[in-house]
Amino acid sequence: MAGKPKMKIKKNDLVQVITGRSQDKGGDKGKQGKVIAVYPESQRVLVEGINRVTKHVRAGQPGQSGGGIEVVEAPIHVSNVAVVDPETNKPTRVRTRVETVERDGRAKQVRTRESVRSGKEL
Repeated sequence: MAGKPKMKIKKNDLVQVITGRSQDKGGDKGKQGKVIAVYPESQRVLVEGINRVTKHVRAGQPGQSGGGIEVVEAPIHVSNVAVVDPETNKPTRVRTRVETVERDGRAKQVRTRESVRSGKEL
């Protein structure tokens, strides 16, 4: 496969966790958060406040922060999250709509992402 794989979830999208352990059992299913980073190579996304793990950090050079235990977000697979519809505030799939727009007498194709649930632009 040449190039990097396509992903429908982009940075700064609001997403909801749709699979995994439920919240009453200490999981993240049903939680919403903003996408911080996207990793197309491994098909994973980093979501704010989701999949938090404890990380043991060794003390670094003098002048840097000391070691200890930090709680950080870990990447989650893109199939476990869905984009949140801006109108209904529920998870939805993403559709790409191609429109032909005329500017200065020239036809230009413009791609827009829209929600399958409500048809609103994302």
